[in-house]
Amino acid sequence: MTNRENYLSIARRTGYDYMPVNFSMCPDLQRRYDEYIREHDLKLPVGEESVMGQPVDCAPGEVFLERYYKGKEFKPGTHIDIWGVAHEPGSAAAYHMTYMHHPMEGFDSVEQILGYPFPVFRDALEEQKNHVERIHAADHAAVGCMEVTIWETSWYMRGMENLMCDMMSGDPMAEALLDRVTDISVKRAESFARAGADALFLGDDVGMQHTIMMSEGLYDEWLKPRLKKVIDAARTIKPDILVFYHSCGHVTELIPYLIEAGVDVLNPVQPECMDFKAIHGKYGEVLSFHGTIGTQSVMPFGTPDEVRRKVFENLDIAGKKGGLYVCPTHLLEPEVPVENVVAYIQACADYTARG
Repeated sequence: MTNRENYLSIARRTGYDYMPVNFSMCPDLQRRYDEYIREHDLKLPVGEESVMGQPVDCAPGEVFLERYYKGKEFKPGTHIDIWGVAHEPGSAAAYHMTYMHHPMEGFDSVEQILGYPFPVFRDALEEQKNHVERIHAADHAAVGCMEVTIWETSWYMRGMENLMCDMMSGDPMAEALLDRVTDISVKRAESFARAGADALFLGDDVGMQHTIMMSEGLYDEWLKPRLKKVIDAARTIKPDILVFYHSCGHVTELIPYLIEAGVDVLNPVQPECMDFKAIHGKYGEVLSFHGTIGTQSVMPFGTPDEVRRKVFENLDIAGKKGGLYVCPTHLLEPEVPVENVVAYIQACADYTARG
């Protein structure tokens, strides 16, 4: 198999020649990792996918500050994203965590939502096609990145408590906001599909540490149909496009709904929150997985041998047909020893080398 064929075959559970690695690190760990690699003269592989973005036009930050944050004061370093959500920095150690401010928090009408300056993702088909061609020429899979997709994007703007209440009470504002975000996501998914992307990476955190974030009924009514609409739109154009779906936390009860919506690969299957062996035993014939190596447990607090054993254990569960990209379940934070990162990478290579 080529690298790209190997990568896609894992998701389709049709066998694989080797296990690609995939992980991301906070700046402090990245620095220590780079030093370790130089010091030990190691040449270690990386994953075999390339993530695609999409050009976007959005209102300047001043528009949101004037219309939706008037009178508010923010810490230095606060930035406003394309959806108008203000991200205020936390402690220096938090890295990717910010305190979010919700521009629609005080909305009380559908008209306010309809008049909101949502971002516009530009039609850039030729540019995206060229990007896919370059990725394929490098023998990588092209993955269109659309995380976050519907739920998180919407509550970031409205506020989680507000949107939950809107949904539970059947307030038309929930329908207006979720539909608008879904329509934008549909256009983005269609664009990636037309460009020839091999996969879409969608996602919305709908799980907490030990339970789902909302009832199955609420998810089935409000979110599953909209997720399915996005996936169906892409598959109408490119029927074989793969769909990865990310949700941190415990989402065991929602897996059947994700399968019904058209998800092919579930990420990250946190072992602190979900039992991979049990989930694979129930859904492994129709669903593949990405993750399973705990960033709350074995990666920061285990030994290199424990990391290695966990990689082997999970790949044994998946079996020779594939169905698992074994990798850390989230960003690797400062407490992770470099030796554990190297152990993970080496374990992926050794597992497939043993035959």
